[in-house]
Amino acid sequence: MFEVIGERINTSRKLVQAAVADRDADYIIDDVQKQQNAGATYIDVNAGARIGHETQDMKWLIDTIQPVATIPLTLDSPDPAVLEMAYQMMKKTPMINSISLEKERFEAMMPFLDGKECKVIALCMDDSGMPGSSADIIGRADTLVKELNSIGIATSSIYLDPLVQPISTDSNKGVMVLDAVRGIRAKYPEVHITGGLSNISYGLPQRKIINRTFVTLMMDAGMDSAIIDPLDDKIMATIKTADMLLGKDAFCGKYLKGVRAGAILS
Repeated sequence: MFEVIGERINTSRKLVQAAVADRDADYIIDDVQKQQNAGATYIDVNAGARIGHETQDMKWLIDTIQPVATIPLTLDSPDPAVLEMAYQMMKKTPMINSISLEKERFEAMMPFLDGKECKVIALCMDDSGMPGSSADIIGRADTLVKELNSIGIATSSIYLDPLVQPISTDSNKGVMVLDAVRGIRAKYPEVHITGGLSNISYGLPQRKIINRTFVTLMMDAGMDSAIIDPLDDKIMATIKTADMLLGKDAFCGKYLKGVRAGAILS
């Protein structure tokens, strides 16, 4: 089944930043519970927006969230020291967001990840910038898998992000990433493929219908996870329906449950 990484607990969002600054636990707990109830598989936790407060804010968020979280957390930070502190607090195996092939980030993150029991989001980005072709994405994915395998991260614990780019700037960007996902899936059947989807619609009107259509295409190509807002009812309904149509919902059980709950409407 498709995995949803709930993106809402991020201090770049004004309401979350205010709640964290005020230590408003009720707001954070309510949001986490709503994400869980909506079908999130992981809760992403990012405390990086308040410069100089990330360590304390991350610790407070984890202390607040873990007692009510029934699903694992995704620890989201570019700072290995913050991640180490957060990792030591975990009661469930976490996901780490993220590593890339950019030299500075790669060299900082690899020693932190070495020997850790965790899932890892790995971005297909290097110092040359965004990938320019499907072959470029697949080549970077190949390097990431091999490097992470070398420090004990199993292929089944790697979540590759092929980096969706706006189709408004180049009409081939959608096909490019779809071809890359198919290529990665063929080469690494055990790997997961994730990422943010909304970049595809950047600069275009009626973005939500583009995003919903695109997630269906990406799921058919082999994407099995996404970093999204689980409280977006329509995209969650689209994902549940696509899972059913792709044969990943035995006897249409989850689809029917969603319909009965009023979460899937025509």
